[in-house]
Amino acid sequence: MSENAHRGVLPRHRRPPRLWFGFAIAFLVVFAGAAGQAAPKKELWERWAAHAPNSKALIDHRFWDNFLRRNVLVGGDGVNRIDYANVPRAERAGLKSYMDFLSAVPISRYNRFEQLAYWINLYNALTVRLVIEHSPVESIRDIDISPGFFADGPWGKKLVPVEGVPVSLDDIEHRILRPIWNDNRIHYAVNCASLGCPNLQLTAFNGRNVHALLEAAAKEFVNHPRAVAFEDDALTVSRIYDWFREDFGDNDERIIAHLWRFAGAGIRKRLEERQEIDGYQYDWRVNGGRL
Repeated sequence: MSENAHRGVLPRHRRPPRLWFGFAIAFLVVFAGAAGQAAPKKELWERWAAHAPNSKALIDHRFWDNFLRRNVLVGGDGVNRIDYANVPRAERAGLKSYMDFLSAVPISRYNRFEQLAYWINLYNALTVRLVIEHSPVESIRDIDISPGFFADGPWGKKLVPVEGVPVSLDDIEHRILRPIWNDNRIHYAVNCASLGCPNLQLTAFNGRNVHALLEAAAKEFVNHPRAVAFEDDALTVSRIYDWFREDFGDNDERIIAHLWRFAGAGIRKRLEERQEIDGYQYDWRVNGGRL
């Protein structure tokens, strides 16, 4: 009998697999949980860096502008919603036509202002259409159409071709918008159909209003409790500032400085006394239903 047998240790080929299976499952659960909390890094997709700085061409976003005005419901709690399940059939058909129109735009031939508005509107219109198609749904994270075993939500699925190249929501946000413009106000513009997300604006972005709308959206969100909340001496902020920490300064002091820039007088005064963030919050429930 071998020395290992005396010690009660079975040879490797005879050991029961249950323990190793348990370790594997535990690892996968932890890994999946960690992956679900991590936001993608920004990484430029060079294909979309092309632009025409001297172009005066404009993109027509009138349908999306009218859709927002007719369907976005302004709540007394400061959260904008859409009654996704009851969007009229004609509006749904129009949304599909708008997607087809945006898909056919040769976006590389436009200037940066038109491009920025284009990608924001495309992201938001795709998101709204996805939730409409899958309604009723409690959270956009339940729309599990992204490729990959650990995929969560719809963000990784290629949804529409632009200049013949299929793109996903992740592509638009993390490989185009964030790395090309390096403007953290973009996080206040792209909407993920959740109560914790910055509001879907009532007006479509375009090349002339894009920066004014970004500024307004930032102020609106920062001055709402889902972005900045105080309970006694504790400061809680949106999880957005944690997920995208690199965009907001990469430490608490710089994030607080960013918040101070857009905050009203009352919140500013309280932020001036702070150097650390105590906690984060986010509500993934869908921003849908009737008021």
